[in-house]
Amino acid sequence: MNDITFYQRFEADILAGRKTITIRDKSESHFKPGDILRVGRFEDNQYFCTIEVLSVSPIAFNELTDEHAKQENMGLDELKEVIRGIYPKEDLFYLIKFKIIYEEMSYG
Repeated sequence: MNDITFYQRFEADILAGRKTITIRDKSESHFKPGDILRVGRFEDNQYFCTIEVLSVSPIAFNELTDEHAKQENMGLDELKEVIRGIYPKEDLFYLIKFKIIYEEMSYG
């Protein structure tokens, strides 16, 4: 069972180290620095890596900056659009910084 999921479109950026944060709502605010999480794709829950949580901090939607967008490997307007698409009515989020500690190797 995976502890956290990401949309499949973010998998390559996560594995390449280009996406180093995720912005989640209160339902995923329970993670703590040092937590080791199995990561799966949202669409099929297929495991693809393990991450370590580095920090978790609250952030308001209007506090998002270009630096956050860079850590998500996108522009600020795109980041805000993605967040609004997932959480249309939320204004308070939790910024989770992470690093990959294990990547699933594919053989085939």
